Amino acid sequence: MAWIYLIVAGLFETGWAVGLKYTDGFTRLWPSLWTAAAMAVSLYLLGKALQTLPVGTGYAVWTGIGAAGTALLGMALFGESHDALRLFCILLIVAGIAGLALLTG
Repeated sequence: MAWIYLIVAGLFETGWAVGLKYTDGFTRLWPSLWTAAAMAVSLYLLGKALQTLPVGTGYAVWTGIGAAGTALLGMALFGESHDALRLFCILLIVAGIAGLALLTG
């Protein structure tokens, strides 16, 4: 169950990171509320996952999901660069997440 908490926490991290773009410096109410809620859910689920998982693995996977997800959504939603080298670097992040998951068990 800890891995499920961690994956969902990472998805919410992606959500709040992308949400920051829509808050316009926290000047827009609804995007700001969504972003704050996503932050709270993400941290809560990370804490639940870390009750079982090692902190180094949990934190690395959480930030990795957030970083890769945010980069991919930046490309899809905001027209950010999607050249081959950037995609390869995102693939390296995903490989690192998978490696940590396999080594932790």
